[in-house]
Amino acid sequence: MGKFSGKTIVVTGSGKQKGLGQGILQAFADEGANCVVSDLAIDDEAEAVAEELRGRASASGAEVATIPCDVSQAEQCQALVAQAIEHFGAVDVFVNNAGIGFLMKPLLEVDTAKEWDQVLSVNLSGAFYCTQAAARAMVDQGKGGRIINIASQAAKTGFPHLPAYVSSKHGMVGLTRASAVELGAHGITVNAICPNHVTTGLGAQQNEYFSKLLGFDNVEDYLANMSAKNPMGRPGLPSDTAAACLWLASDEAFYVTGEALNVSGGEEMH
Repeated sequence: MGKFSGKTIVVTGSGKQKGLGQGILQAFADEGANCVVSDLAIDDEAEAVAEELRGRASASGAEVATIPCDVSQAEQCQALVAQAIEHFGAVDVFVNNAGIGFLMKPLLEVDTAKEWDQVLSVNLSGAFYCTQAAARAMVDQGKGGRIINIASQAAKTGFPHLPAYVSSKHGMVGLTRASAVELGAHGITVNAICPNHVTTGLGAQQNEYFSKLLGFDNVEDYLANMSAKNPMGRPGLPSDTAAACLWLASDEAFYVTGEALNVSGGEEMH
């Protein structure tokens, strides 16, 4: 029996192959958790993610559901939690993973109405809406819970050409701390994870952009330079973030809340 047998985890932005969300759900499925795949739309790619998870979960008897959600819309976040409860009876772990990181422009060129607002509405407002909806359900359930926010190294350090993204991820850490203070009395912990660069689909777009911005001849040279600067000798993997989620969701981490945990191979140390 897995460590999370009988538990249910919801991960937003988890419908992409080789994404962080998929990696997190794979780790929990291997430990027997019921899994909710959620993304802006449940398309063929999201269904493929769910089907792979069903193969992992079948041995433990766990189940996998797919629920669409645009996290920038508060009512959809509420519906996501309600449908997960309707399907599985409870939500025990909620991971705010949905995010926009592909809008890369100099500060002076960012379109306030379209680009700044779009990033903040998903990365920060979406995390708030989902945190509120999940926390309300966990309080009603009366058995505590875990909320985990996937922030970024950009929640600790500024980066060029990502003003909205960096601001949203710093804000996510603030949301984590404010939520932890209020929800601890209900046995709900709230923590953030701050990965360094992870080459997912989103990461690949950033690789292309920043390799040109920083003057590298190709993406391979850019990644080689990134690896050389990291004490552990490589960029991050989805499995690194997933392992941190497993620990923060465990009983052993009950007394840990309000933290912003670096998972960066030593690249970020504050």
